[in-house]
Amino acid sequence: MALLPDNQPKEAPEKQSDALNSEIAQRLRTGIGGILAVVLAGGVAQVLMSRALQNEETAVPEAAPTVEPSATQGSSDPLSDAGVVPDLPAQPEDEPIPEGPVLPEKGEGAPIE
Repeated sequence: MALLPDNQPKEAPEKQSDALNSEIAQRLRTGIGGILAVVLAGGVAQVLMSRALQNEETAVPEAAPTVEPSATQGSSDPLSDAGVVPDLPAQPEDEPIPEGPVLPEKGEGAPIE
């Protein structure tokens, strides 16, 4: 298997070897550069992860409250305290209970048995 097609003029062997050597050197530089880039990215990721774990270990898990909780609770409805909703009565009014069974309106459907 020839390196050059037969229809091209043959160059001197010195020029062929120089071209081949420069192509090999170019591929080696590209490959080594790619490997170094991957190693560098892995190193940066490792440093970031170790710093994040170190910060997490030194952080206080449960921060102390800055305000002491009061023993007595105010009203349980902050919206009505702010005046956003009207005051509700203490006991709801009794709703009238309809007499007899509550049946659905007649419509187009199968009869209920």
